[in-house]
Amino acid sequence: MGRAKRALGIDPGTGSFDLVVVEGPRVVWEKSIPTQRIAADPHSLVEAVHEAGRVDLIAGPSGYGAPVICNEDIVDPASFALRILLLTRPEDLEEGLRAGDPGIYVYKALMDAVVEFWRKKLPVCYIPGVIHLPTVPRYRKINKLDMGTADKLAVTVLGVYDESQTHNISIEETRFILVEMGYGYNAVIGVRDGLIIDGYGGTLTPIGGLTLGPLDMELAVLGKTWRRYDVFHGGLMDICRARSIEEVIERKNSDPECRDGYRAMIESVVKTTRMIEYSVGRPMDIVLSGRLTRYPEILEDATKELESIAPVRKLNPLPGARISKEAGQGYAVVGEGLAGGFFKELIDHMKIKKARGTVLDYIYHAKFIGVRDELRSILGRSVKNRKY
Repeated sequence: MGRAKRALGIDPGTGSFDLVVVEGPRVVWEKSIPTQRIAADPHSLVEAVHEAGRVDLIAGPSGYGAPVICNEDIVDPASFALRILLLTRPEDLEEGLRAGDPGIYVYKALMDAVVEFWRKKLPVCYIPGVIHLPTVPRYRKINKLDMGTADKLAVTVLGVYDESQTHNISIEETRFILVEMGYGYNAVIGVRDGLIIDGYGGTLTPIGGLTLGPLDMELAVLGKTWRRYDVFHGGLMDICRARSIEEVIERKNSDPECRDGYRAMIESVVKTTRMIEYSVGRPMDIVLSGRLTRYPEILEDATKELESIAPVRKLNPLPGARISKEAGQGYAVVGEGLAGGFFKELIDHMKIKKARGTVLDYIYHAKFIGVRDELRSILGRSVKNRKY
């Protein structure tokens, strides 16, 4: 590993933005800000970045991800944020805000943050999602978009480091499946030889806290009109008619419908893990992370079901971490490695800097060809460097 740098990672969560500063492999500063506060006042995020102190690089909130693109290469930050990182049109954002949908506040906060960082000329770089990586075979990407968003990639990078430390092996020897159970979305990512080789992201993994996951095409046709913020609905919260995970846990013991929804979520995580197992081979571990795994009952139920596949353990936080979620720490690890510090070898091995293209590059359905080409064009117009 190289000489330590000081890097800041920013994870844009549904409930909060987590900011984490690492110096080498240690967390030295962390802060959590409610997402709605940032949406109302994007400068509050800039203030927090200044509060974090001097850093060599900031791994900025990256949504669905992009190749490693830094502020100096961005010429249109609003288009880059909204269209590339968030796959959202301005009218979709406005409609969601008018509807008061809580999930859309993440999008508003992220877009405003990207624009503010660009205006302040901060040393920010945005990071890929799983589908951008050359380590994932092309045939696994066909007709997929969400194989793991940027935050899921960040958690997996942290997982590779943690797995090597836990088993005292090189990063090249790591072979595991990461199961991320977040507040709104679950994801399952496969790692072999220290490389991300497959993944099912939150909208491809059935039933999360908020989302219904992959949609039967017959239902898509029947729905006729779908809105951008529909990805935040149909999950466990709706099934249980709950406003929090605590309510879900309480109601599933007395409400048969909620109990079935909860069981469906746990089972879907296991089935998705089985699919990733096919790609990974025999994993050393299944590594659990995410906000839902902080609830003992959910952690126990997921562990019990997953143990038939491989030994299950929780992802270890970096030394010094107290309040930040794993994704924020992962963002910081990626940023420190991109800056050429302690994690440079890890980032180079995982080919993070070789990520290319857009999340729609592998879509072949005729209905989406125009959208795919439009996204490629927007990427070309919003950044200077054509290598992306």
